Amino acid sequence: MERFIGENFIPAKIHIKEQPKTFERFGVQWTPTFVIFDADRKERRRFEGFLPADDLIAQLELALAHTAFAQGRWADAERRFRDVVNAHPRTEAAAEALYWAGVSRYKGGDPGALAETARSFKEQYPDSSWAKKASVWTTEAPANRG
Repeated sequence: MERFIGENFIPAKIHIKEQPKTFERFGVQWTPTFVIFDADRKERRRFEGFLPADDLIAQLELALAHTAFAQGRWADAERRFRDVVNAHPRTEAAAEALYWAGVSRYKGGDPGALAETARSFKEQYPDSSWAKKASVWTTEAPANRG
C-alpha cells in the first residue's frame, strides 16, 4: 500500500490539534479524512473514516479513475474503474466503479455500454444503490411491483 500511495499521490498528514485552520480550509468534519486533488488542485474524491486496507486502496484507485474521467480520458477511466471492480470486488467502491466504467465506455463512443452495465449489475451488485441508478439504462421492462 505504501508503494502504491507513493507512486500515485503526494501524501500530507495534518493533525487537527496542530493545524486547525487547515481542517477548516478543507471543510474536514471527521478524521481520518482523505481529500484527493488532481494536478490542477481540483478536488476529485473525498472520504472519511477508517477503512481496511483493501477498501482504502479501492477508494484511492477510484480517485485516480475519477481524475481520468474528469479529464475526458474515457478509455483510461474505464480501465481504471474496471481495475477497481476486478481487484476489489467485495468493497463498497466496486459497485460505484462498475457504474462509472459503463459511463466512461458510453462517453468513449459505445452506445450499448449503459444497457450492458445495467445487466451487469443484476449479476454482480443487484442490491447496491448504484444498481438502482443504472436501472434506467436497461431495455427490459421493469418488474410489476404491485
